[in-house]
Amino acid sequence: MSDRDPQPVERQLPTEEARDLLALVREIAQREIAPKAAEEEDAARFPREVFTLLSEAGLLGLPYDSEYGGGEQPYEVYLQVLEELAAARLTVGLGVSVHTLASYALATHGTKQQQVEHLPAMLGGGLLGAYCLSEPASGSDAASLRTRAVRDGDSWVLSGTKAWITHGGIADFYTVMARTGEDGPRGITAFLVPGDAEGLSAAAPEKKMGLKGSPTAQVHLDGVRVSDDRRMGEEGQGFSIALSALDSGRLGIAACAIGVAQAALDAAVGYATERRQFGHAIADFQGLRFMIADMATQIEAGRALYLAAARLRDAGLPFAKQAAMAKLHCTDTAMRVTTDAVQILGGYGYTADFPAERYMREAKVLQIVEGTNQIQRMVIARHVAGPEAR
Repeated sequence: MSDRDPQPVERQLPTEEARDLLALVREIAQREIAPKAAEEEDAARFPREVFTLLSEAGLLGLPYDSEYGGGEQPYEVYLQVLEELAAARLTVGLGVSVHTLASYALATHGTKQQQVEHLPAMLGGGLLGAYCLSEPASGSDAASLRTRAVRDGDSWVLSGTKAWITHGGIADFYTVMARTGEDGPRGITAFLVPGDAEGLSAAAPEKKMGLKGSPTAQVHLDGVRVSDDRRMGEEGQGFSIALSALDSGRLGIAACAIGVAQAALDAAVGYATERRQFGHAIADFQGLRFMIADMATQIEAGRALYLAAARLRDAGLPFAKQAAMAKLHCTDTAMRVTTDAVQILGGYGYTADFPAERYMREAKVLQIVEGTNQIQRMVIARHVAGPEAR
């Protein structure tokens, strides 16, 4: 494509440690992730060795307590790490975000004994997690889930099917929301299920438009037995845990979206400064210059929005509204920016020889996962205008 190196993102980081961390992440991304991204996505290959490397480097548990192997980094820093990883390859950035989401219930609602027993391996021991809330008939309406857990002495027996599970079939542990009581949100409980549990299986991965290297599959629980010490939080608390986890997870998706958008902008600028028509680089033409300016502005606005929400979270302040706003704005921005990147590259942008078309296909899913953008608008409106009249 172009020999022009993209300009590094100007970041405001709180500590020298954070600056060193981002430098390490960029080095890993440029050396181990980006060079193989296009080829491996085309082959639908999941880079498990990259996640092993990230675990060894302490990058799979950044926001969690160092006592259990986490990095104890503020979300403001963790999200910028996700952005860098997603810019190199969304499969990796999104995978780290999902792993962090899957670890949330135990890290925040587990007992001390549970945390001592499980968290070190989850955060720094090479394990990979998956988060199981959605089902074939309950996506946006997650409170209507039907996977059931029935108490049997000191154990629980789980039966049902989860859908759209990132890392389904390859995860080492699954955070599973299952119904233990009445219909609705108050009857749901969270469980930590080992990936090799008897009765747990996964369907063939979905054939997707993009993000092909990240396996997404249904997960079947056929009488899976787990002991009561793998129940996280109180009985009936699972849905509130799930929603709390999603507030943080939506910030992860927002950061990944800005990473993809930044990669698309870099590709578009690199092409536009090299491609010549009518005796000039096409970047000299006002029409394209204005497109590039708009793309850059949208990205900066999205980055500022997700970081503002992260700083609220770090300060222990409410941030659910801002998380929904960040997820909405950043993923819509990624879709617009990647579409414009394809347009700037013209016919080349539509071919797989250049990365713009891959970024565009990947951006689309970010408007859907962890709460569609229509759901985000509902969440935001409830915060601003109050609940809907019934």
